[in-house]
Parts: sequence; C-alpha cells; structure tokens
Amino acid sequence: MNPLDGLTIVSLEQAVAAPFATRQLADLGARVIKIERPGVGDFARGYDETVHGLASHFVWLNRSKESVALDLKSDEGRAAVHALVGQADIFVQNLAPGAAERLGLGAEDLRARHPRLIHVSISGYGRGGPYSSKKAYDLLVQCEAGLVSITGTQDEPSKVGISIADIASGMYAYAGVLTAVIRRDRTGEGATIEVSMLEALAEWMGFPLNYAMYGGSSPSRTGARHAAIAPYGPFTCGDANEVFLGIQNEREWATFCDVILDTPALAQDPRFLRNSSRVENNAELRSAIEAVFASDTAESVAEKLEQAGIANALLRTMDGLAAHPQLAARDRWRTYDSPAGPLRALVPPVTMSDAAPVMGAIPEVGQHTDAVLAEFGIASPVATGA
Repeated sequence: MNPLDGLTIVSLEQAVAAPFATRQLADLGARVIKIERPGVGDFARGYDETVHGLASHFVWLNRSKESVALDLKSDEGRAAVHALVGQADIFVQNLAPGAAERLGLGAEDLRARHPRLIHVSISGYGRGGPYSSKKAYDLLVQCEAGLVSITGTQDEPSKVGISIADIASGMYAYAGVLTAVIRRDRTGEGATIEVSMLEALAEWMGFPLNYAMYGGSSPSRTGARHAAIAPYGPFTCGDANEVFLGIQNEREWATFCDVILDTPALAQDPRFLRNSSRVENNAELRSAIEAVFASDTAESVAEKLEQAGIANALLRTMDGLAAHPQLAARDRWRTYDSPAGPLRALVPPVTMSDAAPVMGAIPEVGQHTDAVLAEFGIASPVATGA
C-alpha cells in the first residue's frame, strides 16, 4: 500500500508550481486528476521538444497523473469540474489571480459546499496588497525577493538557473497538503491553504535578509564563492579545472593549512586567523591556496581533501549528474512510461523502507477524460475550447 492511497486530488494547474506539488503527492500514491485545456493542455507541454518530442518541464512535473480535458468557458465544462471537486479530498489551483473565483472554484465557495475539502491556491504574491494582481514569473519573483541582487558576480547579478520560486512554493503547498490531511484525520475539518511564490522564496532568503537587516549591508555577490565564509568555493588547480571546498570551523582551517597546504603557520597569520578576517582578505587567501593547488590536478586535490576530512566537490555538468556514481550505487534511477516511450527519472528523494514511489506514466492531453467522467457519474461534455 502506498502512503497516500485513497486520496483524490483535482488540480487545475499549469506551468511549474502546482504541478510540482501534485507530482510529489502522486508519486506517494494519491490520485491526481489534472484538468487541462482541450487540445493544447497545460501550456508547459509546449515549452520545448527535447525529451523525444516532449517538453522537459512537463516530463519532470506530470508523471503519475490522469489528464481530463475540459472547456472551462462552457457551462458543461465548469459543471464537470465542480462535480469532480465535490468527490475529491483536495483541490489545487494556480490560475491567474481571481480566475478560480470567477469559475466558482474559490476557497470560500467550495469550502462552504464541501467542509472536508482541502483547498490549495498558489499565486505569485498572495491575495490583498498592491501586488495581488501582478503577473508573477519565476525570474520576476526572484527579483522581487532580492535573490537576484545577491546572486552572480560583482559585475553582474544573475538569476538562479532553475525555477526556484516555483519549486519553493510547490514544496510549501505539498507540505501544507500533508499537514492538512493529518489535521483532517484528527478533526474532520478541511482547510484553506494559500501559498505565494514571493513569501515562499522570502522564507528561503532568511540568511541574507538577517545579515542585511542587522549587519547594515547585503551580502556581496561572490559568484560560486560564499559571501560570509572563507575559504569556501572554487579554486583553480594545475590542470585548469576547479575543485570546490568548504571550511566550516577553526579546527578544519588548522587541518587544511597543515595537511593540505603544508603550511601550518598560515592558520595563525593575522590575516586569516578568524573566519571574518579570512573573508576580509579573501583575495590573498585564494592566491595562497591556488599557489599550492597549481602543482596538482583537481581530482588529485579532491582526493587529498577527502582523506583530510575537508568537504569538497568537483564541478559536474548535467551529463555528470546523469552518470553520478552515488546515484547509481544507491539505485536511484527508474524507468517509467510516456507518450514518447520509456523514460528514466530519479526516485523522489524521500524514500520509505516499505513503500515504492508510483512513478506512473505521463498522460496525453485528455487521455483519461471519458473514463474519469464515467467513473464519477458525470456526463461527458463536448470539448470545444482551446
């Protein structure tokens, strides 16, 4: 038995945030009925064609779901969604601000009719306030949350290379659903859950926010280096490759100077005596370290760091991640079905010793419309919208 067997979720979802949340639930055994536009479906299906003709975002976010295509501009389509939600445990939506309410699918309306329903809304900025109707794409929320201001180099700010605001809000929605399910089992009450991308990402900005509010200035943009810890980040070796390392305390710093740099006195150099002084003199520190690393390869330096108990890593590409020896050794890859044939994906990171993740197929647009509506006793409307 899967952990969430018996839970039914109806999700009026698109793009990343809500599909990310519901895919986690689907892999745990919840039944996720994904409502899509007839014909085109979730617009993330059209982002690219890199996975044997399928979009990489859609492949990542939508396995283990059933696709029901309904025209929500029609009375029949809206009635069908309402009938599905009426028999569901959880309703998830991340439509444009106000759209769910105009369809009669807002939390106030649905919870009044279905008190046990767990209603989840994911938005860019939340209800109320001057930004409530503002369009919110991941890059823009990264900007509003201050993340771009501390990411990149001194010369140029940079966004994070993944949809981190979407993922953050999706993770909080996922956790919120599980919390609400536990509470409902105790009290019988449903829940109204709101998650905004801005507030989710702002929570993840706790370190730089506190640093700036109480320190008087924001952390500097330092590329792959750390703004407040040194040595921490990439160091060039003799083969022109980089090894990444992180020193967390003075004991490790002394070991690093003694065993790796073969210069134990450097640990007592006034410029490098404490972490704060090392951060202040980071350019000189980096030069001293790279002067030693210049006679060795990155792989060899990483091996020496490992033997000395110093945290380290090599910079891997996506090909390197796909072939990562740790993931292979732990048997983290599985094959699952899609309209383009079998695909590989990583097992979800939370594993339970007595349950395997579902990892079901990726659906075609509307693949399950007739079967799901018939099962729920709903007359199948004519799909005319796009």
